[in-house]
Formats: sequence, C-alpha cells, structure tokens
Amino acid sequence: MTGLLFNLARLIQRLAEIYSLALMLYALLSWFPGGYQSGIGQFLAKICDPLLKKLQRFNLSIGYVDFTIVAAMIGVNFIARIISRIIYSLAGFGF
Repeated sequence: MTGLLFNLARLIQRLAEIYSLALMLYALLSWFPGGYQSGIGQFLAKICDPLLKKLQRFNLSIGYVDFTIVAAMIGVNFIARIISRIIYSLAGFGF
C-alpha cells in the first residue's frame, strides 16, 4: 500500500512539472507571430487558459510585464507539494 501511495505522490509531482512546462511553452509562444494559432498553441491554450483566466482577476502585471504565468507555475507546484506531503504522511513516511 505504501508503494502505491508513494507512486501516486510522485505522479502528482510529475504532472505538476509537466503542467509548469506547458505554461512556460505557452508563455514563449507570445514571442512568435501566429504562435497561438498553431496546433501546439491551440492545444496549450486549451489546457493553460482555464487556470490563467482565473488568475488574471488578480491583475498580476507590472507595467507591460504580466506575472500571471509565473504565479500559476508557483501555485501549481506549491499545491502539488502539499498534496504529496499529505500522501507521504498517510503512507507513514512523515516528511
């Protein structure tokens, strides 16, 4: 049972890393003309926009620089760590 919980915690952390990478790629697409209209851009928009639209309510921009994606990456990784630590404590690792 502990092995299953440990693997679940690692899976959650890995998914958070993949989502953070998707957010980073989504941000980099803004540097390329027509980047958001490409197939990859549309796919990334489908998975990144729901979270980013919720965070844009907080107006995380300073001047012309928008820190919404940075806040999303930090938040996703923070929540994944909290969930992983809860799973580790349930498994008896006590991190």
